Amino acid sequence: MTTSGYLIIVILGLLFLVIFQIAKASEYVSVLKGEKKAMEQNNRINGFLMVVFLVVGLAAAWWCNELLYKKTLLAFPAASEHGQKIDTMLWITLGITGFVFVVTQILLFWFAYRYQASEKRTAYYYPHNNNLEVLWTAVPAIALTVLVGFGLYYWFKITGEPPKDAMEVEVTGHQFAWEYRYPGKDGVLGRINYKLIDAAKNNPLGQDWNDAANQDDLHPSELHLVVNKPVRLVIRSQDVIHDVGLPHFRMKMDAVPGIPTTMWFTPKYTTQEMKEITKNPNFVYEIACDQLCGNGHFGMRGVIVVESQADYDKWIATQKSQYATANPNLLPAANPGTAVAPGADNKPLANQVQESAGKPVAQSLSSHK
Repeated sequence: MTTSGYLIIVILGLLFLVIFQIAKASEYVSVLKGEKKAMEQNNRINGFLMVVFLVVGLAAAWWCNELLYKKTLLAFPAASEHGQKIDTMLWITLGITGFVFVVTQILLFWFAYRYQASEKRTAYYYPHNNNLEVLWTAVPAIALTVLVGFGLYYWFKITGEPPKDAMEVEVTGHQFAWEYRYPGKDGVLGRINYKLIDAAKNNPLGQDWNDAANQDDLHPSELHLVVNKPVRLVIRSQDVIHDVGLPHFRMKMDAVPGIPTTMWFTPKYTTQEMKEITKNPNFVYEIACDQLCGNGHFGMRGVIVVESQADYDKWIATQKSQYATANPNLLPAANPGTAVAPGADNKPLANQVQESAGKPVAQSLSSHK
């Protein structure tokens, strides 16, 4: 260390000693001038203000709850079966933590008032008690273990295998939108490859057109679900980490690049029923991104429609397969759901796919020109 370094350390040490001595001298002068009584009076005022702050603070917290509770999600029932269980777990957690919060805050501010500085009382030195330490360590540990256990139980239910009759939908996030893909009549989602992603060629998900299962997959702009029917979401991301947030269903799951994630749930109320429950004629279920994913994160929002099976069947019948959109020369424009390729002797599309299996897409297209 250089000489100047040592000098700086010495100067700092001297400054500390000077400040310490000034503080002590100020304390002695206060005593001589009778300011000790003023300090005791200030202590009494501050103790009283502690009690006032406790009462006003708890009353304000209750008032805010009365004022704003109806604007929160908890004021309305969860729109999924899993969500109802999650709400129950949340209320238990709020009950336990709320009780601890109220008790500790009352004790904190009451003790500040009751045991304010006084010459009539000497502080009691109480450094250690094994029984108390075991108590305030074991009780929170047991409570948290129970809560974590419930959380893990519901987590494994949500991410486990859905019922056999569950519908399946793929949800893919990218900056800053959601893409949805439904299997066609074959009930199978076709193979995808990130190298094939090309929005300019109507293939934003990278579907492999050489995979026969892709020929009838649908790519709608909205997510439609059937009420009281389980749905399994296969969740993907094309760039950064996103998060499928379904606040009304009390569900969320990360969308991780390169690692598909899944969750399933059963919608309980149609969109129309939720409009009546919330008394909001403009109500819509939404899918939001719950992970900060860039400067356009705020606008990454989609619409979910929950409807009856009949309404869903009508909607799905109006959807055109993404294969037909990307390869219009293989299909006539009318009635894409049952369309056949021109010049193919009215063979169904599935037969054409089988005949062209193994051929590159370009060759398959040219064979139907």
